[in-house]
Amino acid sequence: MFNRSLVMQFSLFSSILSVGELTSHLRRVVEADDILADVWVQGEVSNAGRYASGHFYFSLKDANASLRCVMWKGQVARLSRLPRDGEAVYAHGHISVYDARGEVQLYVDEIELRGAGALWQEFEQLKQRLEREGLFAPERKRPLPKYPKRIGIVTSRSGAVLQDIRHILERRYPLPQVFLAPTAVQGADAPLQIIAALRAVERVPNLDVIILARGGGSIEDLWAFNDERVARAIVATRVPIVCGVGHETDFTIADFCADLRAPTPTAAAQFCTPDQNELRANLLLCERRLHRCIRENLRDSRHRYVRDVRALQRLSPRAEIENRRQNLDDLIHDATRLLKRRVEIQRAQLSGSQRQLNALNPLATLERGYAIVRKDDQVITNPAQVATADQLKIRVREGEFSARVE
Repeated sequence: MFNRSLVMQFSLFSSILSVGELTSHLRRVVEADDILADVWVQGEVSNAGRYASGHFYFSLKDANASLRCVMWKGQVARLSRLPRDGEAVYAHGHISVYDARGEVQLYVDEIELRGAGALWQEFEQLKQRLEREGLFAPERKRPLPKYPKRIGIVTSRSGAVLQDIRHILERRYPLPQVFLAPTAVQGADAPLQIIAALRAVERVPNLDVIILARGGGSIEDLWAFNDERVARAIVATRVPIVCGVGHETDFTIADFCADLRAPTPTAAAQFCTPDQNELRANLLLCERRLHRCIRENLRDSRHRYVRDVRALQRLSPRAEIENRRQNLDDLIHDATRLLKRRVEIQRAQLSGSQRQLNALNPLATLERGYAIVRKDDQVITNPAQVATADQLKIRVREGEFSARVE
């Protein structure tokens, strides 16, 4: 049983506080400390997570201790990126007590990354400044040539990247000439060498595109491609640049300045060239389409020709000419027939007339033994027309002779 007398006994020596009262007192004590109200803490991030509310919760730890931290959504929005587990940071804020769990917490309002994190901050600051200057503007980007004839490559001569790019070019589109401008892609001298290589390769006459490439690595390994001088040299080139630096998750300032960012060096080679297999397939497809169009055009032309021929036949004067020619033949035939008939009639009439004339011809009478007597070319029909001693001419069938009247 609870011993009420014992409680009364303890109360004689000290006051009794509830858990909430004690944690509230601790919070007031902690928040009253000037050092804890404005403090920087360095440590390694662990258990990092952003909740659906937008607040960021994590712990800072070192070899000896761990401290819970929280950063409210308003302060999180000012960060270029959130720190990841294992990253070393400097966190600024104030110390207080979270009553619900009785935990001492650092309420963070600013984070600075150390080591790789510091490089990332430098990267973000340069990225924002160059973006404000318009170096990343989409309208500045130039289109890549569809069928390049000359390709420049800026990368290390000894790395596997060069061989990978050459293999992709040979497999996809082996027609272009390839010009290599070797350069260091890592280290303190790399930025100036990259700039010199870009200037050297763009002097190639009629160059179509440049591939700037490097394999993957840490942010420190890729740092030469985050150099401001390299970024401005990329923007100043007269031909399009495809940047393939690192792996798909790696981003550099050079990626944003280039006309096209490729996730890998081999992808950069793919972006710069068409696929010869696709070209062959497209050619075959175009050939089939062309044949089909030719057949359709021929068929349509043949139909139009037949239709036009029939229309011309309907409108042609040939039928009328043939009809009239036949009518003319009929008329000629009829006229010929009538003419023959008329000739026959006239011939018959002529024959009749001839017979009549023959019947009336005095020569015909002579055939029967009669004679024609003439005196001075006058036919004698009456004896009174002659006198004795008149000279007469007598015409008989066989001829004529003279006679004298007695």
